[in-house]
Amino acid sequence: MKAGRISLSICTAALVVSYGCHSSQPNGGSPGTAGANPASGEQAAAPAQQAPAPPPPPIVVRTGTDIRVTIDQDVSSKDSNVGDPVSASLAAPIVVDDSVVVPQGAKVSGKVTAAKSAGRFKGGAELAITLTSIDVGGKRYAIRTSTFSDAGKGRGKRTAEGAAIGAGAGALIGALAGHGKGAAIGAGAGGGAGVAGAALTGDRDVTVAAETQLDFSLARPLEIQQK
Repeated sequence: MKAGRISLSICTAALVVSYGCHSSQPNGGSPGTAGANPASGEQAAAPAQQAPAPPPPPIVVRTGTDIRVTIDQDVSSKDSNVGDPVSASLAAPIVVDDSVVVPQGAKVSGKVTAAKSAGRFKGGAELAITLTSIDVGGKRYAIRTSTFSDAGKGRGKRTAEGAAIGAGAGALIGALAGHGKGAAIGAGAGGGAGVAGAALTGDRDVTVAAETQLDFSLARPLEIQQK
């Protein structure tokens, strides 16, 4: 009887110890996996990062679009050299699809592409200008345009005409005097006077004064990036 009680007590103690060991472990598996589950849930709950939206396509100003500018300073065939910069401003806005893409007054730059002074005895004055860039929204865009050009009448041709007129007038004076020799002398004298007068007066240099408006056209498309 006493031995039976001892055996019962031992079994009861074993059951208590076994229950305590099982209750000390967290529910849901081993200690290693218990800490990983909350982190996995947080990662799944975090919103996915979206890729940035692509920039809007550029506005294209087509080839052949007219560009009217106001020249800011005097440009003369006498004082200019090829490559000299020319400053200007947009005299009229540039419009694409009924929307102004470049406002009036935008800064425009150009350069001299030809400059020939009228001081040369042969050949007339010549001046040519083309545009090279335009400022839009604080950004400078390179452009390629048509060329404005102006040329004076050739001095060589002007001199020949002056000599012919002078010779004819001298011959007429000699003929009226009734002396053949006088006619020949008058022709020679008149011819010399004609050459001298043309060389001194000549054609004037080509000058584009400040505030003059000039028209150009785009020789290739201009792409303006939208903000």
